[in-house]
Amino acid sequence: MEPPSDAPEHCPGTQSESAGKVSACQGCPNQSICSSGATRAPDPGVHLVRNRLSSVKHKILVLSGKGGVGKSTFTSLLARALAAQDTERNVGVLDIDVCGPSQPRVMGVVGEQVHMSGSGWSPVYVDENIAVMSIGFLLKGPEEAVIWRGPKKNQMIRQFLSDVDWGELEYLIIDTPPGTSDEHLAAATYLQGVNLDGAIVVTTPQEVALLDVRKEIDFCRKMKIPILGVVENMTAFVCPKCHTPSNIFPPNTGGAAKMAEEKSIRLLGRLPLDPRVARSCDEGLNPLTEFPDSPVVGAMEAVVRDLIASLPSSDAGAGDGDSMDTS
Repeated sequence: MEPPSDAPEHCPGTQSESAGKVSACQGCPNQSICSSGATRAPDPGVHLVRNRLSSVKHKILVLSGKGGVGKSTFTSLLARALAAQDTERNVGVLDIDVCGPSQPRVMGVVGEQVHMSGSGWSPVYVDENIAVMSIGFLLKGPEEAVIWRGPKKNQMIRQFLSDVDWGELEYLIIDTPPGTSDEHLAAATYLQGVNLDGAIVVTTPQEVALLDVRKEIDFCRKMKIPILGVVENMTAFVCPKCHTPSNIFPPNTGGAAKMAEEKSIRLLGRLPLDPRVARSCDEGLNPLTEFPDSPVVGAMEAVVRDLIASLPSSDAGAGDGDSMDTS
């Protein structure tokens, strides 16, 4: 098991016999717990998650190191595009952004409620073959703040992964918050051994976003999460009237394409910025059917084709690390 997110730099790890006993542990808030040996017992949540997700064929994380790059919008577009390819294909969207859940809004199911049954939580269905689960369905209102410390957020993520009754799913798309902190560590821990296909990393072209995305790539490699590819969002603004592209965020350092080349990672696609798509997501509508002429639609279809082609077989291991990083 990995060290906790607030561990010192040279933490020996919670499973080590020296946990809580070495000089690096001095001042760590977890020192007394680690030294007692209580953390060395296997987390039963890992087994529960493995059992629950055994009926899900493909499991994909959507990550971004930077907020505001359109990660949640991309997640919703990806889910809708996958579901549209085959109406017999069931797609689930799990929103583990505990403090800033966006999927109820962008998928058009704000105000819906989830129900508990003997088989677990029932997700909210957007269409016959798209289901969504988010903490947004459990709050009193869209403006209610979630003011939780790390352990409670981690417990919520464990419940989402182990207690939601998805049924038979072809794809489970997991929308994460920006960064590389508690939520990401919890998801990576609980998804061990469930044949996680990997992560899609979303960025925008400018260097300030790419800098944080490089950290996200480093996180994936340290956690042995396969990287399925990078998607560059907001590549250019395309005027809906004259269809002329303009670079709102100039790729001064080569953008995602250059970074993907440097990191030996597949560039899955580049999505233009269409204000009609942004408005559709704000209103909870499906941009793929509302504006089929949008350049975003064609770009998304290409991303889905490349993604499906790059997915490992369903019996591939979840801990292959960088073996999936190269094109």
